[in-house]
Amino acid sequence: MAIQVGDQAPDFELRDNHGATVKLSDFRGRKNVVVLFYPFAFTGVCTGELCEVRDNLPQFSDRDTQVLAVSNDSIHTLRVFAEQEGLEYPLLSDFWPHGNVSRAYGVFDEDKGCAVRGTFIIDKEGVVRWTVVNGLPDARDLSEYVKALDTL
Repeated sequence: MAIQVGDQAPDFELRDNHGATVKLSDFRGRKNVVVLFYPFAFTGVCTGELCEVRDNLPQFSDRDTQVLAVSNDSIHTLRVFAEQEGLEYPLLSDFWPHGNVSRAYGVFDEDKGCAVRGTFIIDKEGVVRWTVVNGLPDARDLSEYVKALDTL
């Protein structure tokens, strides 16, 4: 079961597409965070969603918000994916131990071995303020994230 609105967001430490360590709690007190879980790099729906975020990144930065996209791909796969698609925000690897962060957020599909499309908006105090979880084939609506950020 996915974590719920009002829950303290589980902290995590993952490596990004450049090999740097990113820790959720490092943003506490400084920025809101959108944690965006997606199944796999280079797939149609995932690429479309992440490119839409890329094209609308000012809507997040203008709202004092950091986007962190998390998949179960390796950092090497994520590096190539980010370069190919021009993604300038962190792509985090939940590759090993495989899916630990996705499981902590309740969005890991054990049968498929990947995260489903879960989005969690976390405020500056580390509390989940909005969430949506979609199945693997169902793209999310970016405008819903922006509306939710406007309530913070």
